[in-house]
Amino acid sequence: MTLLSMSTIRQRLSGFELSGLGIPFLVLLIMAMLVIPLPPLLLDILFTFNILVSVVVIMIAIGTRKPLEFSSFPSVLLFATMLRLALNVASTRVILVNGHEGEHAAGAVVAAFGEFVIAGNYIVGLIIFIILMIVNFFVVTKGAGRVSEVNARFTLDAMPGKQMAIDADLNAGSITQEQAKARRDEIAQESDFFGSMDGASKFVSGDAMAGLLILLINVIGGLAIGVAQHDLSFAEAGKLYVLLTIGDGLVAQIPSLFLSLATAIIVTRVTTSESMTEQAVTQLANPSALFISASILAILGVVPGMPHLVFLTLALATAGLGFMLIQKEQNVAEDAEIQAAEAKPDAPKELDWDDVDQVDLIGLEIGYGLIPLVNPETGGQLMPRVKGVRKKLSAELGFLVQPVRIRDALNLDPDVYHIVLNGVVRGKGEIKSGRELAINPGKVYGELEGIPTKEPAFGLEAVWIDPSQRDYARTLGYTVVDPATAIATHLNKVLRESASELLSHDETQQLLDKLAAKSPKLVEDLVPGKMALGVITRTLQLLLAEGVAIRDMRTIVETLSDAAAKTQDPDQLSAIVRPKLGRMIVQDLLDLQENLAVMTLAPELEQLLHNVLTNGAPGQSVVIEPGLAESLFSALRDATRTVEDQGNPAVLVVAPSIRPWLSKMVRHRISELIVLSYTEIPDDQSVKVIYTVEAQAKS
Repeated sequence: MTLLSMSTIRQRLSGFELSGLGIPFLVLLIMAMLVIPLPPLLLDILFTFNILVSVVVIMIAIGTRKPLEFSSFPSVLLFATMLRLALNVASTRVILVNGHEGEHAAGAVVAAFGEFVIAGNYIVGLIIFIILMIVNFFVVTKGAGRVSEVNARFTLDAMPGKQMAIDADLNAGSITQEQAKARRDEIAQESDFFGSMDGASKFVSGDAMAGLLILLINVIGGLAIGVAQHDLSFAEAGKLYVLLTIGDGLVAQIPSLFLSLATAIIVTRVTTSESMTEQAVTQLANPSALFISASILAILGVVPGMPHLVFLTLALATAGLGFMLIQKEQNVAEDAEIQAAEAKPDAPKELDWDDVDQVDLIGLEIGYGLIPLVNPETGGQLMPRVKGVRKKLSAELGFLVQPVRIRDALNLDPDVYHIVLNGVVRGKGEIKSGRELAINPGKVYGELEGIPTKEPAFGLEAVWIDPSQRDYARTLGYTVVDPATAIATHLNKVLRESASELLSHDETQQLLDKLAAKSPKLVEDLVPGKMALGVITRTLQLLLAEGVAIRDMRTIVETLSDAAAKTQDPDQLSAIVRPKLGRMIVQDLLDLQENLAVMTLAPELEQLLHNVLTNGAPGQSVVIEPGLAESLFSALRDATRTVEDQGNPAVLVVAPSIRPWLSKMVRHRISELIVLSYTEIPDDQSVKVIYTVEAQAKS
């Protein structure tokens, strides 16, 4: 038991820092000064330390750029005030007990203020002390207290509006969650600071009043003790005790005035990136104001009876300062012109943010050999083809596809092009200028002379032929397209497959604004009250990633509004929206008899996948047996090929619980396969099962 206790003590001592003793030691020191008599030497040290603290605090206040940079000021002000009052109590005890011994009874600091500052004249000292009290209490302290009170009230009143502005920026996607949290914390700290300053200003005003009361008590008490106990005459007691009391009051009131001034500086600061000194130097250096002031001083200086030398000297000094400022501005301008003139024309320009280009959302880079395809004067049709692709995709997907930036790239081979999304090459191909592309759709009745190649969009067998062979190639069953159409077809495929990357917060906001023009209450009810713009955007991106158009925004928003109370997860929201868009999803998959030809999984295989997916730990990726996975995807490929050979689209219908996982797994392995759930097929839609997929783990 003893060993355990000693181990615990060592652990605590190992993490203990001596810096944490500062505030407790100061509190104990203040309490000690209130009850324990202090020798004069220690009083000198503490009075000097008190002056040092006040000077340091006011210097920090002057250099502070915004109030929150000195957020500990209210607490510092409290301890500094208590330290000074404790010193007053300690010095009062010494003065009343040992004051009859002479002017140095309370220490050298009090004696110096009593002899040097007030020249040994207690009447003068009393008047100076009263003036300091008036300046401190009625001017600085009351003004700072009023400003603190107004700041606290207006900061508190402005908090709801500032927090609503932060929420609006967060919902609009302008700031991140971390930035929003930092801004809320700053607003709360600002409110707490000005509330604390409102209370701390009361410490300062109370300290000023306490100084006056201590002065009266010391004078009256000193006279009574000197006359009654030490047999001093009234004049001797008055001179001795009043001088000591005034010296003690001055040595305490000067640091008090410094702290009051620091309080006023802090609460009257206008938050900028400059300190008070930098602001004053910049804003007061006004030559026009200096010249006008110099003129007024010069006029006053020639008035009979005025001290001509003083006024005229200051007028000349002020005018000289104005000329110096004008000369400085001219020198700065001339230096800038000289540097610009001396700069070499071919000298590299200093980098700035204009040199950092934002990547284009959609770009088409072409080699210089393909430039004629873009130029309308040479019969180029690439621009109209690209515009047609944008128009067609925008109509099918349900949102405006961003413009495609076409530019020539000298780093590419002459006949090569790159399709770029967000600065990344997502597709590339080679075009033979002056020729046309004859594509083999799968069944042709002859061969063509030309340059064998692969069609860039789908990888089909193709041949670059002379335009004169166009009609002959078509009679053989080839599909013939010109180079601009080949590029546009490839661009259409890449953009369609990457539709989810083309939709951002801006496009989502545009869709909501367009819907709000017809159904304002519907949009107002959803955003931002129930759901953030980012969640809606991610949900729409998931729908687009699986080939689901978002043209029916009304249905999507209604579904999201109903589901908002249940979940905010985009994956779950997209699964909830899909059944509502069932008719739109299946309309392009129907045959001529309006039947939906589908494939299904064998019951035991579907049950196996269902068990694996539902028994997995939440948040962990699902892993199935490698042999079963290989067999499953192989069977799905064979089934897709068989169904497409029959002239039907490859559509697999599975249980809702396994559809998201299976769709994600086959999306890049078998891009032709469409995975639906039973709930996404309308109840009145006729369904025809044409294939059953079976798979089992390979031994």
